[in-house]
Amino acid sequence: MKSMTIGRLAAAADVGVETVRYYQRRGLLAVPAPAVGQVRHYGDTALSRLRFIRRAQQLGFSLDEIAELLDLDENTDRTAARALAKEKLVQIDERMARLAAMRSALTELVSCCEHTTTAQPCPILHTLAHPDEA
Repeated sequence: MKSMTIGRLAAAADVGVETVRYYQRRGLLAVPAPAVGQVRHYGDTALSRLRFIRRAQQLGFSLDEIAELLDLDENTDRTAARALAKEKLVQIDERMARLAAMRSALTELVSCCEHTTTAQPCPILHTLAHPDEA
């Protein structure tokens, strides 16, 4: 087991020290007791947990959802973990549909702008200023 200061722990997980402290305040990461003086030391378990949090964030999980995942036992809570992951997939699909609609609307506005004479108002700015007329 490695013993690391908070700075080395943060560097090993590719996060800032303040991020580690924030996760501690949120209850996602334990605060070890000071070993010598005021210096706290972290082990491999803290590093693994920190990396878990970062990977879960990269997959789109919020810190509240990550707290739920951390409370699950990887040997017995497969159904609960799968349900959380499926819900995240639904949210991602909904977000992708909204983004596709936004892309389509912007593409149409850009096309209108390219094919409109300069005497007319800019379709992009006009649509943003008067959304009821769109």
